[in-house]
Amino acid sequence: MTEQASWPLRSGDDYINSLRGRDLNVYLLGQRVDEPVDHPIIRPSINAVAQTYDLALREPELATAISSLTGERVNRFLHVAHSAQDLVDQNHMQRKLGQLTGTCFQRCVGMDALNALYSVTFEIDQAHATPYHARLRAFIKMVQSRNCVIGGAMTDPKGDRSKAPHQQTDPDLFLRVVARNDEGVVIRGAKAHQTGCINSHWLIVMPTMRLGPEDRDYAVIGALPVEAPGITYIYGRQSCDTRSMEPSTLDRGNPQYAGQEALVIFDDVFIPWERVFMNGEVEFASMLVERFTCYHRRSYVCKTGVGDVLIGAAATVADYNGVAKASHIRDKLVEMTHLNETIYGTGIASSHQAKPTASGAYLNDDMLANVCKHHVTKLPYELGRLAQDLAGGLVATLPSAADLESDAVGALLEKFLKTRDDVDVRDRWKILRLIENMTLGRNAVGYLTESMHGAGSPQAQRIQIARGMQLEFKQQLAKRLAQIEEP
Repeated sequence: MTEQASWPLRSGDDYINSLRGRDLNVYLLGQRVDEPVDHPIIRPSINAVAQTYDLALREPELATAISSLTGERVNRFLHVAHSAQDLVDQNHMQRKLGQLTGTCFQRCVGMDALNALYSVTFEIDQAHATPYHARLRAFIKMVQSRNCVIGGAMTDPKGDRSKAPHQQTDPDLFLRVVARNDEGVVIRGAKAHQTGCINSHWLIVMPTMRLGPEDRDYAVIGALPVEAPGITYIYGRQSCDTRSMEPSTLDRGNPQYAGQEALVIFDDVFIPWERVFMNGEVEFASMLVERFTCYHRRSYVCKTGVGDVLIGAAATVADYNGVAKASHIRDKLVEMTHLNETIYGTGIASSHQAKPTASGAYLNDDMLANVCKHHVTKLPYELGRLAQDLAGGLVATLPSAADLESDAVGALLEKFLKTRDDVDVRDRWKILRLIENMTLGRNAVGYLTESMHGAGSPQAQRIQIARGMQLEFKQQLAKRLAQIEEP
């Protein structure tokens, strides 16, 4: 969708068509991609985002909301939460989309960025009499009316992690403002691991960490169209990604849906003042990061929808193998369910315990959000291990679909890979490839590695948990019951 377009998107097909003809500067496997929509590696990730539109049409109570800004019904990914129930409803939608796609559907970062910025810009304005909150409200109204996809760009390459942004040998290793004029700001740098960036209509750039006074140029927040001049996208390589270019779907695992990550390079990109929401207010950078990660860490309930798919795949392959009723098989499926629901329980509890900010937007509970995300850094790996256990060794040694279809050895594979009489070898093949896809292949990026590092790596959650664990209060509880008097 070009910046000038004003019509609202409705269906997944509308969304897909809106991505055409943007002349993005995208590189994949060393080649510039002429039209990302039609590239076989990229298209499955676009299909996953399209589901967020189609779900809104099929189940509006789940995937849409009444905008507090306009009173109109909008996609829930563009809605600013003004109650705890709004946040709970986000979680319900996220789990459903994980179930529908079996992968990352790429819109949670943008949703959480809008929610975090709503309260942070309000408080910057209170402190500095700036116009950021009014600008942000105008931007949100616009993207709601057009039904756009927003990509949130927070993570910088970071360079030497022992140094602050202004101390880096190469100052571009954190995104920064290199010029200011009467029209706006010019930014330079990069954002790494950017989920769904090529599939978005707008990017919101944000600082990635706490900043000091000398880091003023790095304290910038702004919105810009994905096709803005000066932006280059370098697509992230994923395990088994070229299988989507093979003629047979048998080896793809999840032929229709996938995630997307890219390195985004900003080479003197202009942002007009009306879309600048922070410009040097370094003392608010940490507030932004903490509020964004609070929202985003409980958003990882999306992984429980993906986990539901993996549990279903594990149960199916056990059934195909003829061992579905074995007690140890059932016990492993119970364990997978227990772990999956543990993630969901902490995430949705965080949303239920939300409290209003000064802006009126609601912020979920920080402690439980970090507990949720910390579970996500561990438990999907165990679910993956158990799924591979139930799948058996073929999940890693299955021959190619070309062998199955060949005249030379196809009949041999049909004979020796047969299990129950009523199970088609190809159906077992497909479910094995799905488990491979989710635990070793392309969608393992979103279910495992991204579960580890997205929204902050494990130590980031432990730091926040330590800050909120109230040890002195808990010591007082123990001492009171033990009848220990304070000196």
